Amino acid sequence: MNNIATGILSSPSPSSTLYSCRRLIISSFSSSYQTHIQSHWKNTISMSSSPSSSAAIQSGPSDSIIKSTVPLSVAREPEPVKEDNKPPPKQHPWLIVGLGNPGKLHNRTRHNVGFEMVDAIAEAEGISMSSVSFKAFFGKGCIGNTPLMLAKPQTFMNNSGESVGAIVSFYKIPPKQVLMIYDDLDLPFGKLRLLPKGGHGGHNGMKSVINHLKGTRDFPRLRIGIGRPPGKMEAASYVLRRFNKQESEELDFTFQTGIEAIRILLLQGFDKSATFVNSQKPVKQIQ
Repeated sequence: MNNIATGILSSPSPSSTLYSCRRLIISSFSSSYQTHIQSHWKNTISMSSSPSSSAAIQSGPSDSIIKSTVPLSVAREPEPVKEDNKPPPKQHPWLIVGLGNPGKLHNRTRHNVGFEMVDAIAEAEGISMSSVSFKAFFGKGCIGNTPLMLAKPQTFMNNSGESVGAIVSFYKIPPKQVLMIYDDLDLPFGKLRLLPKGGHGGHNGMKSVINHLKGTRDFPRLRIGIGRPPGKMEAASYVLRRFNKQESEELDFTFQTGIEAIRILLLQGFDKSATFVNSQKPVKQIQ
């Protein structure tokens, strides 16, 4: 009987059955995968329409990680190099010279008052004057942060410039930082006078210094008044006279004023020191 007429299907062959199963599995997988993809894109579009989600997408997790891991010092712009980091220029020392004559014969005489002023400065500032250099008793120290050198030429008064000129030349000290201290007949006893420059005023020691500084007179000087000789006494004899006890005591006050003047000079400048010194009243000369 014809199979089609009776409605009875004959059993399919094994190969055709396997082929049908494969088509069914592929069709089912394709349909499931397509449904999954469509669902994923719908969720993505829905998230992008939300403000918070949009911000999250724009910034992203990588931005926060970068921001949290970059140090502030790296993020800032480099600071410009400052020019004031250069080392300060070399500071020249002050040279303070007291004029006088060497030897015990001239100790405490009027002509050696420059020596005594330097000795008072050395004692007050703790500077040793025991070494001998450049034909002078010589010492180095500081007042505050300012270096200074003290000198007492041992060439005798009239050749003082030999010592002073050698020191200035060796250390390359500018004239404005060379202070000469010496006696002055024309100032009242115990009076101090600080001047920025000037001539020798007939003082043989200052003549020698000016000659050995190549003729320059532009250096400061501290003059110490010893007064005029009494009666008809010659000036040469008078300057070689010793101070008596009372005069020495009076001069101690003058030296203290001089020490303070030197400190002001080195730490605050010439003008303030000159105002301090030149406004002081002279000590009355004791006959």
